[in-house]
Amino acid sequence: MSGSPAAAQLRGHGGPVRALAVAPGGALAISGGFDQAAILWAIDSGSALTVLRFHDGAVNAVAALSEGGFVTASEDGRIALWRAGQPEPERVFTEHAGPVAALAVSPDGSLLASAAWDGTARIRPIAGGPARVLAGHQGNVNAVGFLPDRRPVTAGYDATVRIWPRADDPAGVPIVVTLPTILNALAVTPDGEIAVAGGDAVVRLLHPDGSVRASVDVGPNPVIALAPSPDGRWIAAATAGGAVAVIDRESGTILHRLVGPGLPVWSIAWRPDGRELLTGGSDRLIRRWDALSGEPIGPLAMPRPSDALAAYHGDRGAEVFQACVACHALTPEDGPRAGPTLAGIIGRRIATVPGYRYSDALRGMDIVWDARTIARLFEVGPTRYTPGTRMPEQTINRAEDREALVKFLESATATR
Repeated sequence: MSGSPAAAQLRGHGGPVRALAVAPGGALAISGGFDQAAILWAIDSGSALTVLRFHDGAVNAVAALSEGGFVTASEDGRIALWRAGQPEPERVFTEHAGPVAALAVSPDGSLLASAAWDGTARIRPIAGGPARVLAGHQGNVNAVGFLPDRRPVTAGYDATVRIWPRADDPAGVPIVVTLPTILNALAVTPDGEIAVAGGDAVVRLLHPDGSVRASVDVGPNPVIALAPSPDGRWIAAATAGGAVAVIDRESGTILHRLVGPGLPVWSIAWRPDGRELLTGGSDRLIRRWDALSGEPIGPLAMPRPSDALAAYHGDRGAEVFQACVACHALTPEDGPRAGPTLAGIIGRRIATVPGYRYSDALRGMDIVWDARTIARLFEVGPTRYTPGTRMPEQTINRAEDREALVKFLESATATR
């Protein structure tokens, strides 16, 4: 087993980790977060290799491709195809009219499927060409996958699983299976069994014809992510309560549970040898687990890095800034955050930190950050003062607290 306590958790997202995928070789992972960022990781060292800022909403889904490529999809309705080492997407797909919730790659690597809240799924050749539209769900399509023969499978808020005919079968009709709960997640094993789960916390295992073979109750909390092991023996089911059940597929029983800090686990991915699981959750961490024992790799809770505010103990402005530290670094040397570094902010024009992807709205504004403009930002709130910002809405009601924050920033962000 690779890894060490220092690399047991991957820390870098400024919000919950919504999506995870491991590259075919097993050394790299790609994650997507509610902070609108995607991060490419070296798993064993725990280091963030690249932070990609392209989307204008939460990155809900990611997928790894062969030869170093990967795909991200977002609440903004866009899908971006990336190549390793490139700072901008190679291609962008904008056909969906609502948030994209899930992605899947066909077993032969030739097709990319996307599921969205516009009520459709779309199948497109990765090499290029028009997308095939799968319409029929009544409401959000939350999950998508492929059977070994490349037939698409979808699941949605309407409590149905739909097994669609191949594109080269124009006379085919979808198989529709109605289940007793809304469906959040879907996974297909290498031999073609379909696992689906959702609001009632039951993982159902379906034959390729749609008939239910087994049901496994992993409750009490809804299931929000599923992932089969590379050999198909096990299925990991992540819940809104924070536990992950590892299911033995043949017997339909729970082998063990991975128990974290009790916050929702939004995403799961296996490393290719099937011995290690990665999970991403609301604690903003990617955690590594021994899939055979159910134990965390290294300590369950990674020691926090040195406190950037320790030198300002008792400073009221530093206390106010505690609400900002998850998204903004004070120095250029700090790790990646959801927002740009604040180093040198006093006297800096808005939307000018090199390497950070700002919205078009912010880039067009004529604001220079100083005591007056920073105080005004938190007096009326980011949405009113900087329309089009991705910054979460927050205000500081007391004038003395706004003044304390400004004084703190003037000191703590001064570049030398």
